[in-house]
Formats: sequence, C-alpha cells, structure tokens
Amino acid sequence: MSPFGHSLAAPYALDALEGAERVRFERHLEGCARCAAEVRALAEDAVRLARSTAAPAPPALRERVLSAVRTTAQEPAPARGPVPRRSGGRVRPRPLLVPFATVTAAAALVVAALFAARAHQTQEELETARDRTREIAHVLAAPDARATRGADARGRGVAVVASVSRGRAVVTLSGYGEPPGDRVRQLWLMRPGAEPRSLGLFDGDTPLIASGLSRFATSLAVTVEPGGGSDRPTSEPVVQLALESVGFGE
Repeated sequence: MSPFGHSLAAPYALDALEGAERVRFERHLEGCARCAAEVRALAEDAVRLARSTAAPAPPALRERVLSAVRTTAQEPAPARGPVPRRSGGRVRPRPLLVPFATVTAAAALVVAALFAARAHQTQEELETARDRTREIAHVLAAPDARATRGADARGRGVAVVASVSRGRAVVTLSGYGEPPGDRVRQLWLMRPGAEPRSLGLFDGDTPLIASGLSRFATSLAVTVEPGGGSDRPTSEPVVQLALESVGFGE
C-alpha cells in the first residue's frame, strides 16, 4: 500500500471505512506495525474521550440497558480451524485489532446518555458538555487525525489526538490527580523562536481542546501555575510532548 494507506488509520479506528477500502486497509494492517499501533491508540482515546464527556445515565436507563443485555441471545463464537503454517518456519504475529464498530457504537451510547435528564445538572452544563463532545468529535473525525502519548519519570501520562488540517488537538492527562493547594495545570504551545502560548487550563481529568495550532508547532508542555493561570510559564514543565509524530513541526 502506498503512503496514502497510513492516512487511513484514523478513519478505520472510527469505523468510517467501507467495502473494498476497509478490506484493503485491514490487509495493510497485517504488515504495518505503525498503523496497527496508531489504530489501537486512536480507538482507546476515542472511547476514553467519549466517556469523559458523558454524564452518568439515570438508574432507569441503566436498568433498561442491562435488561436488554441479559435477554438478548448471543451468537456462538465461530469455530476455529487449524492455523496454516507459513513457509520458512517463521510465524508472523497478527496485529491485535479491536472491533472498532463497537467503539463507534459505544461512543454513540455515551453521547446519547449525555442528554439524559439529571436533576442536579443545569441546562448550561449540558450545553457545555455537548459543545465539548462536538469539538472532540470534530478532531477525531479529521482525515489526518493522529495520536501520540508521553509519560514523565513517575509514569504519569499525557495523550494527544491532533489534526494539522484543523489546527486542533485533544489533550488528556492521566495519573496526575489534583494539583496542590489552589494551583492549576496549564497547557502551553511551544514553537521555535517564539514565547510559549497558553492553550488553557486543565479541569481535573477533563480533556482540554487546544485550537489555533500552526503546523510549525513543535511540542506541548504542561506546567503547574498559580490559580487562574499565568501569562507565561513560572515553573519547569511536569511533562512535555513533541508533536512531530502527529504531523506538526515537519
């Protein structure tokens, strides 16, 4: 497959390929570790991001879903035939693929649950959550959406799904917990020959949507700042992630 095939990882992870194109890309996946890893990362991040934007479903809705699962007949697993051996005595492992149609269905259910009534949630909060869901979906659905991850020395991570064509990225922190005191975690865009530009403040583990990214951006950095944030970083980054692997700074 030509290099164009690599650009299909995001549409495949979001179950947006059909027919011959999907079959052709799945054949490509068998021999492309890079695409297999990118598809897995995109699918995992899509599910995590969808969950982060959703409100818990009301008890009645949850019970209806569980009841449907209990009463729905399950198809038997297909019989496994003997695995043919490859010539040369070497067995090439197949990439671990997730049933990505279920990823899309799960995301749809999560978004639907977002609109279920909750007594303690205001209409404004629902609108904000809905807007965030749309913005995240806009990035994930981009034809050039790519994912990357990084971790600090203590294993705490930052995950990014970004689109150069849309100049946006969805950034998620994991393992950091709440910052001490009244301090906040702030995201910065790093570019050669330019001052760091603030991309916003993290609200707990809620994904931060960074916009206005130019293709010359080289990295994202997270610092701990006084409450309300700072005009420029006042501390060393707790984690910094290069953006070359998602198409920026090339």
